[in-house]
Amino acid sequence: MASPTRPLMPVAVLSRPLPAWAALIILLLASVANAESPDGETTDDINAALRRAAQFLVSKQAPDGAWRSETYGAMRDGPSLTPLIMSALLFLPQAGPEGQTSLRKGADYLAGFVGDDGRLNVQPRELLFPVYSAASASRVLVLVERSPRNVRAQQAWLAYLRGRQLDESLGWQPTDPEYGGWGYSIDVPRKPAPGKPKELFHESNLAATVFALAALRSARTPAGDPAFARAAAFIQRCQNFSDDPADADPEFDDGGFFFIPGDAAQNKAGAAGTDRFGNERFHSYGSMTADGLRALLRCGFAENHPRVAAARTWLVRNFSAAHNPGAFATDRAVLQDATWYYWTWAASHAFLAVRLERLDTRDGPVAWPKAFTRELLARQRPDGSWVNRFTDAKEDDPLIATSWATSALAIGRAIATGQTDMPNDRCPVGR
Repeated sequence: MASPTRPLMPVAVLSRPLPAWAALIILLLASVANAESPDGETTDDINAALRRAAQFLVSKQAPDGAWRSETYGAMRDGPSLTPLIMSALLFLPQAGPEGQTSLRKGADYLAGFVGDDGRLNVQPRELLFPVYSAASASRVLVLVERSPRNVRAQQAWLAYLRGRQLDESLGWQPTDPEYGGWGYSIDVPRKPAPGKPKELFHESNLAATVFALAALRSARTPAGDPAFARAAAFIQRCQNFSDDPADADPEFDDGGFFFIPGDAAQNKAGAAGTDRFGNERFHSYGSMTADGLRALLRCGFAENHPRVAAARTWLVRNFSAAHNPGAFATDRAVLQDATWYYWTWAASHAFLAVRLERLDTRDGPVAWPKAFTRELLARQRPDGSWVNRFTDAKEDDPLIATSWATSALAIGRAIATGQTDMPNDRCPVGR
């Protein structure tokens, strides 16, 4: 069985200065942690890498406070990348005063989308990744500073996000496979009339849904809010697991997760075959199982719930620091590497959520923070950025890969040293 981490120190909100005594304790603990360096890499090495990454991200901010892709035209709008990069910077006290200034400029930019009436002032198709943008914007605004303006803006972005859950208000019913989640649709994902084709990307998917749930938890939405129960219905459809053993097929029900029901093309690991009931099944894979684990927790599932335990077991047994794990179909093998940075980000958050450090994998015991740290430090470029050589998941954009990588490296550092100076709701799970 995997062993839990050492208890983390109480965290400090970045927008508030630490008392002198607390700063001294952190410095002392950091010096101790440096002596316990993982595999020859000291805490100073990790801090230096995070400092370079922060400098790279800050240098790419536009005068208006937004970040825009230099790789993909579809991500040059501002709202697509700004919340993602701000979320990464919130992990990086190594950014110093420049990072704080950058975060405040980003918050000003995101809050500027809110009109005097308290509503989000965007055109119907203005946001190209509406769920990701709204979910992340609502969170980072109040993490930068919980001011009246930012709380008001948080609520505006959150209301926009709520309006995109596939539920009865948009014509979806609990019997629909898409019901309860969020997806990638640019338009409001209303259910098409009978006989009409579905719009592109209207269906729910697990990745968008876990972002939306994080936003709800960050906004301190009550656990009894119906949005969580609706989301749980969708999330369970994405897990290779059956609550009733009579309905299970051991060949496929391994406890892992996949991206979306009923669509082999969008599930990166591909189709796994047909089960004993004649249903098409999909391979479980690492990034989605990490997302699925957190999604279950955010919907109120207890850590000892069979679904949570099954997902956790899958992650522990199949962990890989070098690739996004899973039984990827032969023609999908490249996607194990194309999604590597997202995998490090998702897995780090998942292991933080269930307080795991050492894993009993199929290949033996592994301390995942050390394993990821070794890989991440080896792949960092001289300018502080990370880039994936594969394009399938857009991780060849350094703003995207660096955002995933810095968060993963910072979480690994926090767990390996037994301390954290990150905000206390970086990974809200609602238990």
